[in-house]
Amino acid sequence: MCCFAKSIQSVSNTNLFARLSGKGTQFLVYQMRYESAVPNAMILPLPIALPAREDSVRFVSFEKYDRFFDDLSLGFPSDSIPTRRVDSKAINSAAAKQLVVHDVGQFVASFVPSQADFDRLDSQFVIAKESWDKIPEYADYGFVVFQLKELVGKPHPMAMEFETRLPGQLFYPTVHIHDGEVHEQEQFDHLLYAQDPAFDKATGNYVGPSTINAPTGWVRSKGLAKEFSKTGLALGFVERDLLVHRIAIQGRQPNRDIIKPNTLHLLSHSNRNKSNSNFTFLGPAVL
Repeated sequence: MCCFAKSIQSVSNTNLFARLSGKGTQFLVYQMRYESAVPNAMILPLPIALPAREDSVRFVSFEKYDRFFDDLSLGFPSDSIPTRRVDSKAINSAAAKQLVVHDVGQFVASFVPSQADFDRLDSQFVIAKESWDKIPEYADYGFVVFQLKELVGKPHPMAMEFETRLPGQLFYPTVHIHDGEVHEQEQFDHLLYAQDPAFDKATGNYVGPSTINAPTGWVRSKGLAKEFSKTGLALGFVERDLLVHRIAIQGRQPNRDIIKPNTLHLLSHSNRNKSNSNFTFLGPAVL
């Protein structure tokens, strides 16, 4: 996801990792390279379980594990990465208490429980309500805001655990707002990583670094996460005894978030064709 409070000059090399905790929460790790001419903030809409509270999201600093995604990539020993191109199917805020601000390594982070609560945040790090009105699907979402301390760079990953309303599904925030506008399509440069016991059961034996497995539609790692990831530094986000699965989303794509479908649905259709990507684009209607 690349929603920014102000216009951004460039965003690239985006990596996202997701795993369900089994306790009603989802782990999410996000990292990108960016360049901005002005102080900026990245904003991630999240499907928070309702009612959202200020502690519905737990921020975790990965400042000591800035190579998190570099290590995950070691599980896929190849420069060739298969690419998927998928078609998309309150109270007056002036008197409201300011939101809690968290110092998370190279970021200053806040959780905004609802769109109305943006008035409790510094206005320079807010996307205008008119932009959110164009994507009504997010009317009851919560939002995490990461204020970027530098104007350019590739900071350490942003990591959080949130109470999810999507049981059995992994949510990847990938909708783009770079200039205050919500475009029907955007340029994607994303690597998605996942851990899921059902994916491990459904996938076949390791064949090669670029082999998309049926029925998952993703590439599985050569070995278990503990063989190439420093799981201790990942602070519980990575399950050491599971595989890691990866797919690339690149080029012009529908401007949507991505949701990996229910794992039980996956297992009940274990013979589906390899061409099925096994995730869907969800988000704004065609504008």
